Amino acid sequence: MAKITEGSVAFRGYQTHYCIVGENDPGRLPLLVLNGGPGMPHDYMESLDPLAEGGRQVIYYDQIGCGRSTVPEGALRYDAQLFVEELKVVRETLGLERLHILGQSWGTVLMLLYLLQEKPVGVASIVVSSGLPSAKLWIREAGKLKGLLPPEMRAALDEADRTGDYDSSAAQAAGDEFYRRHVCSLDPKDWPESVKRSFSQTGPAYQEMQGASEFVFTGNLRTYDVEDQLKDVTQPALVISGEFDECTPLIAKEFYDRLPNAEEWLLIEDGTHLCNVEFPDLYNETVERFVTRHE
Repeated sequence: MAKITEGSVAFRGYQTHYCIVGENDPGRLPLLVLNGGPGMPHDYMESLDPLAEGGRQVIYYDQIGCGRSTVPEGALRYDAQLFVEELKVVRETLGLERLHILGQSWGTVLMLLYLLQEKPVGVASIVVSSGLPSAKLWIREAGKLKGLLPPEMRAALDEADRTGDYDSSAAQAAGDEFYRRHVCSLDPKDWPESVKRSFSQTGPAYQEMQGASEFVFTGNLRTYDVEDQLKDVTQPALVISGEFDECTPLIAKEFYDRLPNAEEWLLIEDGTHLCNVEFPDLYNETVERFVTRHE
């Protein structure tokens, strides 16, 4: 079993919890994992742990405000700049001079903003997993997916978005069906414990940054758009998405077409947004093969 090292990084007077799985063999670079959310702990990405058995450190951290990191009492503005700053501190504190970065969902937003704003050196490659290049494209595609639901479910979700009441039984049932189709196809009772932990320890950042719904951005990420800047992200890139993912093939192709050094796009048959959990062997083998090429 791979060695596990846990600790915390001081950030703005709070503590950011990290977990390092494994140790690097000579010539191997660590993989820093930026999980989705925002406001969700890293646990569901522990499907990447097997990479550590091959002599590569896999590094996770819980972004501030969720999981085992500090959940500040009182006002803290959750926005993208907060998390970019936190990422910088985590990388510097852990001494990650050369590394690979994998972003999943919101984690791709964080990764791309970090690369575009900070222009860091030492990032050998990136993995763009089920990501979004802009809020407007994400919402447009989510609307198309919603349109595939039965009429009564579409109506329930439209009504919930109109009124802000997502607690009705009809809205809950429609949301559950959307999640089953596009977020995680596994029956919730069969979810791995790591996935259950992530969903049970979420924090307030999602509401503040995205909003209450998958279909309407009302939070401060609503203006996020790096589509025209993707040409400036020059690291070798692997794109991963699921066939039925919220990150639709159209969205994933946007990354593959616009990132100048996108080398490969893995579209996982029958996969959804959590295709790393549904198809871990294929996912991990593809990631390991790709990052090994860039060491």
